[in-house]
Amino acid sequence: MSPSSATVWKTLCPFWGEEYQVHLPPTFHAVAFYVMDEDALSRDDVIGKVCLTRDTLAALPKGFSGWAHLTEVDPDEEVQGEIHLRLEVVPGPRACRLRCSLLEARDLAPKDRNGASDPFVRVRYNGRTQETSIVKKSCYPRWNETFEFEVEEGAPEALCVEAWDWDLVSRNDFLGKVVFNIHRLGAAQQEEGWFQLQPDQSKSRQEEGNLGSLQLEVRLLDEMVLPSGCYQPLVQLLCREVKLGIQGPGQLIPLIEEMTSTECRQEVATNLLKLFLGQGLAKEFLDLLFQLELGRTSEANTLFRSNSLASKSMESFLKVAGMRYLHGVLRPIIDRIFEEKKYVELDPSKVEVKDVGCSGLHRPQTEAELLEQSAQTLRAHLGALLSALCRSVRACPAVVRATFRQLFLRVRQRFPSAQHQDVPFIAVTSFLCLRFFSPAIMAPKLFHLRERHADARTSRTLLLLAKAVQNVGNMDTPASRAKEAWMEPLQPTVHQGVAQLKDFITKLVDIEEKEELDLQRALSLQATPVKEGPLFIHRTKGKGPLMSSSFKKLYFFLTTEALSFAKTPSSKKCALIKLANIRAAEKVEEKSFGSSHVMQVIYTDDTGRPQTSYLQCKCVNELNQWLSALRKVSINNTGLLGSYHPGVFRGDKWSCCHQKDKTDLGCDKTRSHVTLQEWNDPLDHDLEAQLIYRHLLGMEAALREKHRELSTSTEAGSVPTGPGEALEDPLAQMLQVLQDLREAHSRSPASSAPVEPNCLLELQT
Repeated sequence: MSPSSATVWKTLCPFWGEEYQVHLPPTFHAVAFYVMDEDALSRDDVIGKVCLTRDTLAALPKGFSGWAHLTEVDPDEEVQGEIHLRLEVVPGPRACRLRCSLLEARDLAPKDRNGASDPFVRVRYNGRTQETSIVKKSCYPRWNETFEFEVEEGAPEALCVEAWDWDLVSRNDFLGKVVFNIHRLGAAQQEEGWFQLQPDQSKSRQEEGNLGSLQLEVRLLDEMVLPSGCYQPLVQLLCREVKLGIQGPGQLIPLIEEMTSTECRQEVATNLLKLFLGQGLAKEFLDLLFQLELGRTSEANTLFRSNSLASKSMESFLKVAGMRYLHGVLRPIIDRIFEEKKYVELDPSKVEVKDVGCSGLHRPQTEAELLEQSAQTLRAHLGALLSALCRSVRACPAVVRATFRQLFLRVRQRFPSAQHQDVPFIAVTSFLCLRFFSPAIMAPKLFHLRERHADARTSRTLLLLAKAVQNVGNMDTPASRAKEAWMEPLQPTVHQGVAQLKDFITKLVDIEEKEELDLQRALSLQATPVKEGPLFIHRTKGKGPLMSSSFKKLYFFLTTEALSFAKTPSSKKCALIKLANIRAAEKVEEKSFGSSHVMQVIYTDDTGRPQTSYLQCKCVNELNQWLSALRKVSINNTGLLGSYHPGVFRGDKWSCCHQKDKTDLGCDKTRSHVTLQEWNDPLDHDLEAQLIYRHLLGMEAALREKHRELSTSTEAGSVPTGPGEALEDPLAQMLQVLQDLREAHSRSPASSAPVEPNCLLELQT
């Protein structure tokens, strides 16, 4: 899986500011980051790369952060795939003989323009070289050839197996190699398996730093997630604390907040929020945090202004529970701004008349005309946004509305005086406008509203609109107006927007418990799309490449029930594949259809016969997102395939490995666990519990010290040492739960219950 960032045009010092989270297989070896120069008419050029091995990332618990020099990309180092070999030492009449069987290879690098290679293998030992036959147009060749070498006394130890791509005119391309120690092999007599192809690093390299540098933050989370039952005591203990609220005796949540460092607070807030959201207690958890924050706040103007656990948890809550709602409100306005590409500027010191051109045939616009035109454009966008927001009360998720109701009521109880009558409204807008809508307007790609970053002109328009939304969210206070006097032309719209926003919030928080339950029940009956969008569907007929006549553009919907399609987003849907019938979702090799953005969904029909649908995406990121979504919703299906064919069955053979049996199991392994972590992922309760446990384990010593202090002051007793001892206070129970989970982890390799390593790579660039 290869996520791709947005393109930053015409610069040697690009800034991306993008984040990716990718689930990797436990067997991965390294992660490479390629910096490309995008070309509209030809293939993109590779500027350089940064490669981080798994061992490097594992040795940095807090991750890698900093600048890394780009290194040149040598074709002899750009290798991939595995080769299947069998090596054995057999006795001979004069000396032992080394028998090397070249069976097959998979996922070799495509070196030819047709998206494949013409691979052969060269075996070198003790000055002798032997070569296999050439398999044409395949990255999944099968040779089944055997070579023998005489092992003489004092002969070299190394047997070198090299894979090459044969070329008729130019020199052959290197595909990778494997080197074996013959003396070590002699002790075992025989060795067989799949071996990772390695690059040739014998060449001298260009001096580092000449190609530039890439700033990265990369962290590898390698977690062993235990069966659900192991986490139940931890989950139940935390849930009980939330249900008891501030009246609870243990106050575990305040302790977690107190002992969590600022740099970890966002991550911990997100994990806790997702855990309680999965337990149906997100509103209660956030209400507890609201009360704790209000209890230590004396000035209304400082409320929720710090990076407290309440603020961070509420930010995470809106991104997890409110992202679809945000898309529904903002997307039409954002799309219009991107399409219009108007020059907009309100600050006279930044006006550049030359960027705008002429208003008529010859006369250029004056600065005053430009400022007035910009103000009109922004007033129109702000008015449209506020109108869309006011119409969206019923579209807002019930749990979000109920949480804002709790926030509104708690703040009004804490600041009941007339001089603070706007404070409850500002508390709501501090999250809804300042921490949710405004950041999404300024950086729509980071909130999945657009596929690419805005150019400089559009970015300025978005920034000015976000500032206007912030002024409305601040209830148009004198302080907010004084900061940038040149925003004055928007003042009438901002002033009117404050009244609209107050009316909207009044309706938003006017939700009773019965209505909340009814809305949640109605929502649960709907099959919410996991992913949707246009794709090209193609059913292979065994002839020719992918042509315009052989595929059709349709709008697809993936839910937790089925993959369906329609002619348009609003047309009647037709079910294509039942979710339970999916057996694999994998990429198709480029040569099969002349495109690198085609995936295949392998499934069984109603009669149990295997079928395959080929779907073409418009870009590599969309391909990765669809593959990730399909794998996630089908991960628990029975009968998932362990191997597949990356090609198609055309004529009388598979295009990938040239096998003639259509029912052949497959020449490459499936990658069902390689996925992207995205905002609309289903909640993984066990993973969140494991991450919370890992965090608590890091503060266990501080928790024990705190318990000793409390025990001394209240004479409550000592920390329990065994599961049989009576547990009274929650902090003691928490310490016992941590001890039990530590023991469960130590026993996990020998446990009969299956556990799955979870390798999550977090990247910021």
